[in-house]
Amino acid sequence: MVSDIPGAPTEAPATLPAGLLPRADGLYIEAGGPAAVLLAAVNHVYGSGAYLVDLDYAVLNKALYNVGPALRPLPGGVPLVRLAAAVRPFEAQRRALYRGVKLHREHVEYFFEPVYLDALELPDGTLIPERLATLDVDEFVAELWGKGVRFGVDVAAVRAAIAGGKSDRITVARQLDPAPGIDARVVEVTSDLHRSDAPRERADGTVDLLSFQNRFPQIKQSLRLLKKQPWEAGQPGFDLAGMMLTPAQPKDVVLQHWAGDGTAVEQQADGEYLVATREGFLNVDAKSSRISITDKIVSTEGVSGRTTGNLELSGAYEEFGDVQELRDVNGGDITVHGDVYGNINSRGGAVVLGSNLVGGTIGNAAGDISVTGVASSAVLQTREGTITIARAENCVIGASHVVIEHASNCEILADTVQIGLAEGCAVAARSVEIDSCGPRRNIEMLVHMLVRDVGAFDRDIAELQRQADEQAAANAAAQEAVARVSERPDLRRYLTLAAKLRTQELMLTVEQGQSLKKIAAAVGADLQELSALNEQLRLGQTRHTLQLQQIVRLMDQRKEAGGRAHCGIHLVDGETLVRTMELPAVGGAAALYQLAPKDIKLRLRGASSGALLFGGDSGSFDWHLDLGRGGETGAA
Repeated sequence: MVSDIPGAPTEAPATLPAGLLPRADGLYIEAGGPAAVLLAAVNHVYGSGAYLVDLDYAVLNKALYNVGPALRPLPGGVPLVRLAAAVRPFEAQRRALYRGVKLHREHVEYFFEPVYLDALELPDGTLIPERLATLDVDEFVAELWGKGVRFGVDVAAVRAAIAGGKSDRITVARQLDPAPGIDARVVEVTSDLHRSDAPRERADGTVDLLSFQNRFPQIKQSLRLLKKQPWEAGQPGFDLAGMMLTPAQPKDVVLQHWAGDGTAVEQQADGEYLVATREGFLNVDAKSSRISITDKIVSTEGVSGRTTGNLELSGAYEEFGDVQELRDVNGGDITVHGDVYGNINSRGGAVVLGSNLVGGTIGNAAGDISVTGVASSAVLQTREGTITIARAENCVIGASHVVIEHASNCEILADTVQIGLAEGCAVAARSVEIDSCGPRRNIEMLVHMLVRDVGAFDRDIAELQRQADEQAAANAAAQEAVARVSERPDLRRYLTLAAKLRTQELMLTVEQGQSLKKIAAAVGADLQELSALNEQLRLGQTRHTLQLQQIVRLMDQRKEAGGRAHCGIHLVDGETLVRTMELPAVGGAAALYQLAPKDIKLRLRGASSGALLFGGDSGSFDWHLDLGRGGETGAA
């Protein structure tokens, strides 16, 4: 850009810093040269009050941070890459055109608007009036560099904003987040790992219990079952200051952990595999996930000590008989059409009971539980999923979501609960919706609303506010020190004279220039002290700004952590109490509904220290808690 300030110097410095190589058509850098040398050179240029003209910012990013397309050296194999056209002084009047930027944690914003050069009187007396000026991309990069933004400038966006000439705030620089790597993983290499235990359906719609839709697949010896895919490293990122952001180390896996009886890990030419060492049927242990090649028994006449004993299943399982008491069924995707008196433990998938659950337990690591009939004196728990019951009596229930048509004398702990009619139950959840509720005989009706303790955030915010107040006081003291030094007579006269010279209000002869140098030497120590104080003040102001920004972030995190809670009881038919219950700091509601049944009973039926939200024997109740929208509302 040609300077629009008459008399401004346009020549490059007599000497260039190491790392910048002048040629007839511009400044070049060595392709593949040390980044530290180039960084020092760029710092020298910008720090000396100059800037790079026609800067190729993509080349600068690639050379300093190895980000962007590959560098293209000169033809003929010369290892040089053009960086810029020249180095030019950054005039103070031009620098004054650039406003402050708005620094965020991951990006920088700048408000573009029309700018004007101040009126100027030339040495010959010619008066140049105030005039419209145009910002320059290269000057803009230099200005951002001086403010610590040394990476991620969106040159195209800046150039478009300058060309548009409109008043607009845009993002002018962004940090580059590290690209995560890929964890080592185990992939299936054969379709024979999948099977279904469902009975085969005949053409007329009936079920043949003696045949299977897909029998347990037979595994051949030496068949590849699993393959380990090695981890792949991620790519580093860079923050706005040019500091590297390291990606997390990808996780590794040990394929041997999957090897059970009849399988082994082999290193083959194209990778590491889990292979079958003998012929047989596939079996996956529900607890350890080990894969074994063994025989498998499937019962179609119920689960009992006489027929099958306890079962460890690997695929989907469908049972048309009953599960007797004290019998265990361990597997996944379990469907039982008969009554269940024993225990079902699922590692995932849906557990569907087509009849009743009496005195037994159902546990699901990840999946839904559905009981079409009655659940009586039973325990139902799932870590991730919905429990749906037509009628529940004297049950302990824990899940992320619970839906019950009629619940009587039950302890229910979940994230969300929906009940049609609740009698004498103890319910705890973040969201409770009950059509009608009341006591059952002498058993009271209790509702506990799970809420989080955000005291840790309050303490952190208070500590940060204290630090910010201390920093503000330190900044004020630094400002007073700057004022005191600036008021020293000799220094004040020198600064006044220097200001007039910069604005060309005063012109000196050669003899006067020599005298000025002597004055400058006399106040040199004062100038250094003033510069150090100004730098201390600048750093303190930056630190104070960052502290205030962190306080705002913590307040947002507090709102998010507090979450929401809601209780809606449409009809209160008998004495009902609604209280708050504090969520655990770790695990949230999930840590509660996976407690042992006796602990769930004790927590819901024991003495409560929570705040009383409602107590009455009639009417309705509607209560909301939303820290993100201002707090708590309720109506009875």
